[in-house]
Amino acid sequence: MKLLALDSSGLVASVAILDGETLVAEYTLNYKKTHSQTLLPMLDEIVKMTQTELSEVDAIAVAAGPGSFTGLRIGSATAKGLGLALNKPIISVPTLEGIACNFYGTDALICPMMDARRKQVYTGIYHFAGGTEFEELVAQEAGPVEDIIKKCNAFGQKLGKQVIFLGDGVPVYKDIIEEFCTVEHSYAPAHLSRQRAGAVAIRAVRLYDEGKAGPASDHAPIYLRKSQAERELEAKGKKLEE
Repeated sequence: MKLLALDSSGLVASVAILDGETLVAEYTLNYKKTHSQTLLPMLDEIVKMTQTELSEVDAIAVAAGPGSFTGLRIGSATAKGLGLALNKPIISVPTLEGIACNFYGTDALICPMMDARRKQVYTGIYHFAGGTEFEELVAQEAGPVEDIIKKCNAFGQKLGKQVIFLGDGVPVYKDIIEEFCTVEHSYAPAHLSRQRAGAVAIRAVRLYDEGKAGPASDHAPIYLRKSQAERELEAKGKKLEE
C-alpha cells in the first residue's frame, strides 16, 4: 500500500510518502512560515525527489484535528482537493493518535499535549498493548492541563507504567506537569516531540485496514471546540440580547 500523508494541524508542517513498510520520504518543517507558504511546496518537492506520480498512491492520509483551526483547514483542503482530483480515498487520522504513533512499540503510556491556550490542551492517553496494538485509554479531548495529568496519574498507578509527555503543549505547561504528575514520567526528545507525517501514515494504515477510509467528498476537520472568532461572536450576540 502506498500512502501520501499530510500534517499541518499545529506549528509543524509535514509531508510523507509511505510505501508498504518503507518510509520513502518525510519532509518536516517547524518554522515561523505559514502552512499556506510551506505545505504545497513541500509536497511538490517530496514528489519530485522521490519521482512519485500522485496517481500511484492508494490513499491520502491527513491529520484531521484537533489543532490550529487555520492549519487544519489548509491540510484538509489540500488532502480533499487531491483526493477529489485523483479519485483517491482519504484516511482522517485524529491528530493526537498520529502524534502518539511517534512512540509506536513503547511499553509506556503516551500523553500528547497540544497547546489550546488559556491553560487548556488538546490531549489524550494512548498505549501500545503488547507493543503493537494501539489502545486508546482516553480519547482526544480539549480540557485543563490538570485534568489530563490526574488521568495520567490514575492510569499510571493502575497499570504500573510511566508516562511519556510530548507535543507543543509540554514546554508551555511543563511546570504544571511537574507540580501535579505523581507517577514516573519523562519527556520526548526533540526528534519525537512534534507532529510527523510519517507517524500519521503509520496510524493511517491501521485505520485503512479497519475500513475507516472514506471518499474525499466526505472529509471534514475535527475541531473539538469552537474557534475564538465563533466564541467572540456568540458572546457579542448574548450581550446584544441582554
